[in-house]
Amino acid sequence: MEQTQPKLHPISLYLKIWALLFVLSTMSYMVDYFEVQGLLRWTLILLFMSLKAGLIITIFMHVRWERLALKLVLFLPPLAIVVFISLMAIEGDYTFVNRLFSFISV
Repeated sequence: MEQTQPKLHPISLYLKIWALLFVLSTMSYMVDYFEVQGLLRWTLILLFMSLKAGLIITIFMHVRWERLALKLVLFLPPLAIVVFISLMAIEGDYTFVNRLFSFISV
């Protein structure tokens, strides 16, 4: 019976990802350095954070090379939680506005 050797990924892949993480971290820092404010600030910060987290999970945690079933088990529950929290926030805002209008009209 032949044993299979674990697949080794080239060190250049990891070096490229480290460089990309450094660039994304620098860009995130530049948002504060240039004093970007408002919705653009938070959009950029969340974008850079998500990109860095995605790279780390994909490459350094080896999720890229896993089967689809494991990827779904890992990512569907957090996605469902985000969807449910968003729906609850929308419903909460709707309830707040309706109550506000009903108290004003009394």
